[in-house]
Amino acid sequence: MADAVVLQLPEPPPEERPVLVVDLGGQYSQLIARRVRECRVYSELVSHRVPAAQLAARRPLAVILSGGPSSVYAEGAPSVDPGLFELGVPVLGICYGMQVMAQELGGRVEPTGVSEFGRTEIRTEEGALFAGLPAEQVSWMSHRDSVTAPPAGARVVAGSASTPIAAFEDPDRGLYGVQFHPEVVHTPYGNDLLKNFLYKVADAPPLWTAAAVIEEEAARIRAQVGSDRVLCALSGGVDSAVAALLVHKAVGDQLTCVFVDHGLLRKDEAAHVVETFGRHFHVPLVHVDARERFLARLEGVTEPEEKRKLIGEEFIRVFEDEARKLGDVRWLVQGTLYSDVIESGGGHAGAAETIKSHHNVGGLPEVMDLDLVEPLRMLFKDEVRRVGEELGLPEEMVWRHPFPGPGLAIRIIGDVTEERLQILRDADAILLEEVRRAGLYRELWQCFAVLPAIRSVGVQGDGRTYAYPIVIRAVTSEDAMTADWARLPYDLLETLSSRIINEIPGVNRVALDISSKPPATIEWE
Repeated sequence: MADAVVLQLPEPPPEERPVLVVDLGGQYSQLIARRVRECRVYSELVSHRVPAAQLAARRPLAVILSGGPSSVYAEGAPSVDPGLFELGVPVLGICYGMQVMAQELGGRVEPTGVSEFGRTEIRTEEGALFAGLPAEQVSWMSHRDSVTAPPAGARVVAGSASTPIAAFEDPDRGLYGVQFHPEVVHTPYGNDLLKNFLYKVADAPPLWTAAAVIEEEAARIRAQVGSDRVLCALSGGVDSAVAALLVHKAVGDQLTCVFVDHGLLRKDEAAHVVETFGRHFHVPLVHVDARERFLARLEGVTEPEEKRKLIGEEFIRVFEDEARKLGDVRWLVQGTLYSDVIESGGGHAGAAETIKSHHNVGGLPEVMDLDLVEPLRMLFKDEVRRVGEELGLPEEMVWRHPFPGPGLAIRIIGDVTEERLQILRDADAILLEEVRRAGLYRELWQCFAVLPAIRSVGVQGDGRTYAYPIVIRAVTSEDAMTADWARLPYDLLETLSSRIINEIPGVNRVALDISSKPPATIEWE
């Protein structure tokens, strides 16, 4: 009897094989994935719960284990499938990830009684991770437990005064660990260490570029939709605009864009979107006035998740109505981003807890007539902007501040009414006007006004007022996964407070939100 024939799947080219970042609950997990991409190597964030067999099916070039807040000895502490270390690809453990690796592979992790947090001097030895880097350098530590014995066969290649084992390597088994965080800017040579791991250890080619993304996504879109007609949900922001351009590049006149005015837009937004689109795009645009139906759905609704889901569902119903008018349309394009997917709890096998349901992810209805095309689903915001520039999108659209799909509904904290929408529109318009006048628009990730549906006592013209406050929210960020509150100049804040209170009836107080993300989110709802 002849021997059975074993079929070998063709090995995908290196540029299509990801570096998988296994999320063990660390606050910097997404940042690790971003840093890998900044090295022009494609990465994805996956849950620590994903079995090794599923990881193997992704054919990764390498695996990185993130940090985490737990002790490896705590009950229910995140761990990994031990088979992960047998995948035959290099594995880098960072902080808690290094401790998980040590514990799983026969090393020793202990609470030594000495913690390290913040800037820490380390001394390194020659090896793959530190090749070409200074023997003495600064790192950023954040740990209580320490690895006190590496796995058998691993060599210690870095240490600090308090942590003798700050890094180890076992090139024969492809195991590497660092106790510090190379992904944060406070570790000056952290990116160089990651490049050593990616380029020299994992042999990952630096081919993740905007041009490569465009060609790959255009090919995927063509394969997905074939000759079918396609609708694109256009909001006027950079995400939907880039998605529209990508799909148009892929399928040409099969695409029709639909802009829905849901009554929750900023001042003069609808006219601006239609005019800008007409100047820069050569794609049919359908403008739908759906203000009444959205506001009717939101009447009396105050709970943030319910708002998002009602708006998400109503968007789909509008698009389904327009698709029926156009004839045989099967596909709906959305500008969903990777950060939307992660925050909505849509990562691989529960990689992330749901923070809030983005209207285009967790807010979608369970039953839909249209199938989704999401060409930006695996991109962060800054990557989308680079793709937009590569596609020739005008600067005014590429660098426009993000605006949420649910619009002002999630910036009114409470019931959404016409009166509150008008007050918030006027306040937001003043804020953006003054920020631009101060030359700060491009320096900020986002700035906007918030209206809490409460009233406070004030005095104007020797008389008592009982009116709304307006909260100013301005942040700096790279990708919206983390953000810091912006230090706006006092003279700008003074101008904003004076103009908003004096020019907008119904407002008697202006406050400034000085919360970072985490623990807050950028949007209030």
